This record gives sequence, C-alpha cells and structure tokens, in this order.
Amino acid sequence: MADDCIFCRILAGEIPSAKVYEDDQLFAFRDINPQAPTHVLIIPREHIPSLNDLEGRHADLLGRIVLAAKEIAAQEGLADGWRFVFNCGPAAGQEVYHIHAHLLGGRPMTWPPG
Repeated sequence: MADDCIFCRILAGEIPSAKVYEDDQLFAFRDINPQAPTHVLIIPREHIPSLNDLEGRHADLLGRIVLAAKEIAAQEGLADGWRFVFNCGPAAGQEVYHIHAHLLGGRPMTWPPG
C-alpha cells in the first residue's frame, strides 16, 4: 500500500467506491468520471505504479485481471462488446500511478480511441 495513492486508499476503505467485483487479488469499482455507460476500473490489491513496473511474477495477476474483465462484462450485460484499456505513463493518459484496467461498454466504441 502506498499512503499517497488514491486507489490504495480505496482498497483500505478510506475512500468510498461503487464496488462491482473483488477477490483476494483484485478489486473493481465504477469510475467516478465515466467515459461510457459502463466504465469499471479493475485494480490489483498490490500497489504497482505502472505497467513499466511489472515483473515476471505478475504474469498470473495480469491473467486474472483479464478474466475478471470478462466476468464483469458478462455481469454488466455487455454481450455486444466492450473495450479493455491500460494506460501507461503521462503521454498515454495515466493519471493514477497504481496499475488499473478500464472496462468500457454500453455504447459503440470508435477507432482510433483518442
């Protein structure tokens, strides 16, 4: 846990969130500034600042994030499709330095994304 990380504070229960999923390694909640009708953030319980900080030992964790996204998408009724995005670094739009995946759906997605 990092004291100055908003996502670590959400995990600690210091900041409220609209939880949609959790297990022993992950927590998922609704984004407070949604970019689609469904916008869920999936975060690991372990504080990892960015994708550049991942190590080989995190391979299973990343697989769990993808499988959780699939489960959440089904639970949210996104049968027509959904988008799954990681941002890495400021040039890519990463604002919170605790890795997180965005699951977006509920509207047609355009390409390129931005």
